Amino acid sequence: MRRHRNVKIVATLGPASSTKEMIRALFDTGADVFRLNMSHGSHDDHRARYTAIREIEAETGRPIAILADLQGPKLRVGPFANGAHDLAVGDRFRFDLAPEPGNASRVQLPHPEIFAALIEGSELLVNDGKIRLTVDACGPDFADCTVTVGGTISDRKGVNVPDVVLPLAALSDKDRADLEFACELGVDWLALSFVQRAEDVEEAKTLARGRAAILSKIEKPAAVRAFDEILKASDGIMVARGDLGVELPVHSVPPIQKRLVRLCRSAAKPVIVATQMLESMIDSPMPTRAEVSDVANAIYEGADAVMLSAESAAGSFPLDAVRTMDNVARSVEADPNYRSIIEAARKASLSSVPDAIVTAAREIAETTEIAAICAFSQSGTTISLIARERPRVPILALSPIEAVTRRMVLTWGTHCVITPRLSRFKEAVVNATRAARDYGFADETRQIVVMAGVPFNVAGTTNILRIAPCDDRLIFATDPE
Repeated sequence: MRRHRNVKIVATLGPASSTKEMIRALFDTGADVFRLNMSHGSHDDHRARYTAIREIEAETGRPIAILADLQGPKLRVGPFANGAHDLAVGDRFRFDLAPEPGNASRVQLPHPEIFAALIEGSELLVNDGKIRLTVDACGPDFADCTVTVGGTISDRKGVNVPDVVLPLAALSDKDRADLEFACELGVDWLALSFVQRAEDVEEAKTLARGRAAILSKIEKPAAVRAFDEILKASDGIMVARGDLGVELPVHSVPPIQKRLVRLCRSAAKPVIVATQMLESMIDSPMPTRAEVSDVANAIYEGADAVMLSAESAAGSFPLDAVRTMDNVARSVEADPNYRSIIEAARKASLSSVPDAIVTAAREIAETTEIAAICAFSQSGTTISLIARERPRVPILALSPIEAVTRRMVLTWGTHCVITPRLSRFKEAVVNATRAARDYGFADETRQIVVMAGVPFNVAGTTNILRIAPCDDRLIFATDPE
């Protein structure tokens, strides 16, 4: 099976998409990566979905990436004696640590870390920013506030603190248990919520011990400010626009998204654009035109992947949502303006031999009749460097390591293939040409670019580039020299 687009589609699994039959239908329709949202469902639920995905992978012969999304610490107010109260602009309201049920003038906020970080003038947002309060006075166990945007405050509503770095770890006790479960299960990517600093990422990587790649969710202003350091520490990035749009002025999110996507591409690390991409399709088989433009803009910007959340996890039309994303991606990538925009954002990076080789491969592919760039990789680094170039021809990512091929599924433009372990470059050429023909990227009249490293089976040794014909003599070679 071959995708006729470069951008990848991430589909979240949930009550609407838990059966193997539905997961297979999502895959056939266009989903490349499946997201397990650890905020919902039990470990048994996620294990069953994981098993179904791996069975589908075996049946189709195509690697599938699985992303486990950790919940992160959730900041919430306590309960109210009457369930809810209305707050009007100008009202005084207190948050404190007292366990008694809340009333019209106060409620418990059981997070002393928040009080430790607040200062006069800090802003507290409740219920996704629908209610806003400014801190007038605060101490280690209270914050007296004035309501600046009113609304109904009720039991267990979430709290955001946008303008301070909270002394909270990105990993709660639940997250640590979920991380270990997901790694033991065998997921390929871990999405880390509530990232504020690079140290949060390093902690997750230490716990993962290389069993899964770490993808940092950028959903807090502190993460935007520290993005350069977070990007260096991370294996990939998710631009999680939902919380960003709560904690930052909503009009600031589009330029932030554009900047982060470009920085990720420059660093050769995959980036997902996520949250509310086709929100109306939770209840409707048709998206709004604004939603279609939103998905298209993320693709024009050069994102590696676009993501469906509730649309595929709990919506009434999960297959229609995936099909819509697939159609939008194909339409955008067929637009001549897409190529000019993508190539205008390309930056020269010739700091190493692999950098120079992938640049040469892309230039050769674009100036001659090359059908595909085929690269062998032990770690996936070379594949990421090729994808950074955004070549006009498909990328065949070949590796003998199953985990590497699965992780590379998230990367722009890649068609991932598991190969035998090789010992000579001629074997690499034979396997590359076979893969190019088997998967429909070339016929016997075409040529491909083959990239590999000698010595074989050593990461970071990419040092050979060859133009190879896909003729039968090479394809059916039995004793490659």
